[in-house]
Parts: sequence; C-alpha cells; structure tokens
Amino acid sequence: METKKDNSSKQEDPNKITEDAMSSQMDLEAALKECSSALDLFLNNRFSDALTLLRPWKDKSMYHAMGYSSILVMQAGMTFEPKDMDAAMASLRESLQTCQRFRKKTGIVETLTSLWYRQPADNLTEEEMHAELCYAEVLLQKAALTFLDESIIGFIKGGMRIRNSYQIFKDCQVYASASKDTEKQKSTHVHFRGGVSMGIGSFNLMLSLLPTRVLRLMEFLGFSGDREMGLSELREGAAGNSLRSVLSTMTLLMYHLYISVILGTGEPNLTEAEALLEPYIDKFPNGALILFYIARIAVLKGNFTFAQEKFLACIGAQQEWRQIHHLCYWELMWAYSFEQNWREAYRYADLLCKESKWSQATYMAQKAAILSMLPEEEVTELKENVVELYRQVDSLRLRIAGKSIPTEKFAALKAQRYSSPNPVKLVVPALEMMYVWNGFTVVGKRPELTKNILMTLEEAEDKLREDPNPSEYHLDDLCVIQLLKGLCLRHLGHLVQAELCFNHVISSETDIAHYKYLVPFTMYELGLLHKQKGDINTAITVIENAKTNYKDYHMESRLHFRIHAALNTMGSFLAKLPPSRTPA
Repeated sequence: METKKDNSSKQEDPNKITEDAMSSQMDLEAALKECSSALDLFLNNRFSDALTLLRPWKDKSMYHAMGYSSILVMQAGMTFEPKDMDAAMASLRESLQTCQRFRKKTGIVETLTSLWYRQPADNLTEEEMHAELCYAEVLLQKAALTFLDESIIGFIKGGMRIRNSYQIFKDCQVYASASKDTEKQKSTHVHFRGGVSMGIGSFNLMLSLLPTRVLRLMEFLGFSGDREMGLSELREGAAGNSLRSVLSTMTLLMYHLYISVILGTGEPNLTEAEALLEPYIDKFPNGALILFYIARIAVLKGNFTFAQEKFLACIGAQQEWRQIHHLCYWELMWAYSFEQNWREAYRYADLLCKESKWSQATYMAQKAAILSMLPEEEVTELKENVVELYRQVDSLRLRIAGKSIPTEKFAALKAQRYSSPNPVKLVVPALEMMYVWNGFTVVGKRPELTKNILMTLEEAEDKLREDPNPSEYHLDDLCVIQLLKGLCLRHLGHLVQAELCFNHVISSETDIAHYKYLVPFTMYELGLLHKQKGDINTAITVIENAKTNYKDYHMESRLHFRIHAALNTMGSFLAKLPPSRTPA
C-alpha cells in the first residue's frame, strides 16, 4: 500500500483500502504503509477516514492499535469530555494488550530480575523491537491521561508509567545502536530508528525544560535531560523518511512556537520552524494543523493581520474537529489583543466560553478582562456584566491530581476583588494576562503597537493616581502598571526608564499587600534588562535572587521555568566567550 501524496478530493476510499489490506496478511511492512496512509488522511483533515482505516486491524496490529488510540487521545486532550476520555483510555488499554502480544516473552526469573536491575534483552527480532517501541509510546499516552484522574493515586500511576516508558525508550536506543543493518531490516528498520529518535528526543527535551530543583528529583528517579541531545534526536527524526518523521516535526514546532515562548524567554527559533514546516505546506496545503502552524509563526513574527487570515482559513478548512477551531479562537483573541482591538478579542473569548471545556475558569477570566478594557457603554451594549463574569471564575476551576491549575488559580486571585458587595475594579487586567502568557515578547516586535500599549498604561496610571478614594489594592495596582510599563520601555530600547520602573516595584516589596508575585517576576525582567545591556553577571545575580529568595507566590512554577531557560541561555553565552572576554 503506497503512502498517499494526492491531496485532492479524489483520494482513494478508505473502506476500499481496508478491504484490500484485509485480503492479505498484515505483516510489519504492510502495517507501517497503511498507518502512513492513515497519517496522510489525518493531515488532510480526514479524521474519521483515518480511524476507519485503522479500526479493522487495531486488535491485530501493533501499529494500527497505536495509531487508533493516538487519535482518540488527541481528541480527548482537546475536548476534556468524559466520554472522550473514557473512550481513549479504553482504547489505550486494548492497544497495550495488542502490543504486548508482539513483545519478546520473558521467563519468571528474567521478570523478577528486571524489577531490580533493568537490562535490555538480547536477540530481539525486528518485530519485537517495534513492539517495544509501540508499547512505550502507548504507555506514555496512558500516563498523560492518567494525570487527569484528579487523584494522588492517578498522579503516582502516571509517574510510574512515564518512568517505565522512558526506560523502554532507552532500551530501544540500545537496540537501534546494536542492530545490524541487514537487507531484511532496511524497509522497516528506518521506522524503528525514527521512533527511537522521536522518543529519546522528546524525553530529553521535556526533561531539560524542568527547573533545577525538579530536575534533581527526576535524576534521582533515573531520568536525565540534555536539551541539545533532545533537539538533535528530534531533528534527525524529522529529517528522516519514517512514519514518525512528521511527529518529530510537530514536536519541534510545539517546542519552538509554544513551549519556548510560554515557559521560556520568548525567543523562539522561527527560522528552523519555517524550514521544518515548508515540506508539509506543499503536501498538505489545506491541512488544518499546517495552516495553524503557519499562522502561529506569523503571530510570533508580529504579522498579526496575516496570522488572523490564516487562522480563519484553518477554521474553514474542516468542521469535523471543532476543537481545532478553539485553538484558533485562542490565538485570534490574542492577535486582536496585541492590537488592542478589544471588541474583536472579546468575540473570540466569548466563543471559547461558550464552546470549549478546556479551562472554563481561564476563559471566563479572560473574557471579563477583555471587557474591562472597553468603555462601560460598550459592555452594556454587548449585554455583558464584568462583575458577574468574574464572580463565576472560582466555581469553574478544575483540579488535576487534587491541585489547582496555576493559571486558573491566578485568575481566581484576580477575581476575588469582585466577590465583595463593593467590587474593586482591576486596572488593566487584559494586559496583565498578556504578560502571564509572555505576550509582551510578541507584541514587542511591533514598536508602534508597544507604544500604544504604553499609552494605555500611562492613562491607567494617571487615573489611579488621581483617585480620591484609593482602595486597599492601590499600591499593588500601581506596581502592576510599573512592571508592564517597564516591559514596554525595555522592548522600545528605553533601558534607563525601564530600569526605574522595575526598581520602583522592587523597592515597594514590603508595602505590596496582595500580589506577592510582582517582586520575583519584576526581578526576572530586570535581569533580562541587564542581559540586554550586556551585563551578563549582574543579570545572573538578579535572576538567581528571584529564584532563591522568593517562594509560595502565584505562578511560581511558570517563573521558575522561565528562570531556568534564561540562566541556561546566559550560561551558554558565557561558555562561548574566550577567557579574555568573559565579564568580570
């Protein structure tokens, strides 16, 4: 069965493909080719057709089993619907059983020994090696869903499965290095090596992102993370011609376009992202995922109008998975927010509240924050009530493994001001939420828009200072504005003024009553300012201070991710300098 290249409506009927496949033996090579066809269907927005193609063999073929359950897991992760979660979990259990049948059988002595000392088995057949790989991938997906069990037992189970998956991937890496490239292996072994690159690369990249204190614990449990190795493995996987090449590509795109922005310093490698995406633009020109990533790259370049057009094209490309529409609504909301087009931003925030179940507390707070930026008469015209919206936030919060989601907890903190009979309005809530998602690193690429935001902040500051009856939040609100002003000024290159804003917040530490997160976050931003000035040692000192001397504040874990990324970047910079140029 040949992998489809044609993107037209005349693609072969998936039911005919299935009948043809069932008329012959589904060996490893045939399974890989058919799963490649299913992946092409998926990338061409034919999600149901992909499932139809995989379904007949999901109990008999490890690759069909893994592919089928992977699509259901993706759907469950997007919808958060209990029925989708249950269907995905049931499919994963069946997939593990299917993969298990193809794994090398071990005796009782080997099984007991492996509990104490793990050693990769010798002399695995090609099929058994693929079975190990598929088993590890399904186990990892099951771990991810188990984390949503909302109990500490679920959290522990998920952790154990991740560890087991990680160990199997490491075993597979040994098999890939030791196996001989025989004539018999050539057609299928490239897919095994591609899967190893994706698994090892993803684990190393993921672990390298963790803050130092978490990473030490993970290393104690047997994990290790090397970012450069992770990126190298994923690049190798993406450049290959295996079933998982596109999956390695998608992992790299997710890292460059989301993780490095939200949990990093906001300096993504857009050149590599564009190069990775380019081959798939021709192959899947109307593929929703491809259009989505084209639009995301445009956002990060500051090309918001082009991005808006591509997100709308992504929405129009398919109607089967409306969850992809929700991702586009989120991005459109921010693209319009960067332009301070609050009316359009509200439109997409409202759609998220009505249609998506992913994080209702966040969506509701975001909608209320955007409405807060509009004149009161416009809010009334829209038949909305900001106070009532904020009062709903706390009741909408989710709990995972018994703990609140940090962004929802932050939203609830802000919403508290509206719970009393006499609510105290937030000053620039949408701009503060923009900072939470590291949006100032994006809008900072557009000086004219950054200046407009600075003007909005200065107007809010003047209004706050002129208030004849300051509230208990007065100083905290002024410090929020100073932090955001400092960000705008830094992106505009006015470093002296920016430093004054940051120092104002830090000097107010003992007087800040409610928002204790402001000082450590401001120290981090001050550190980046020193880096921008070229004073790397001072930058490291200030950021280390924020990391070491502050704890138990809102969004702490997010800041620690950003600190970890920043210190890594600065450490790499210092390491590259010759001794004579290393700052004193």
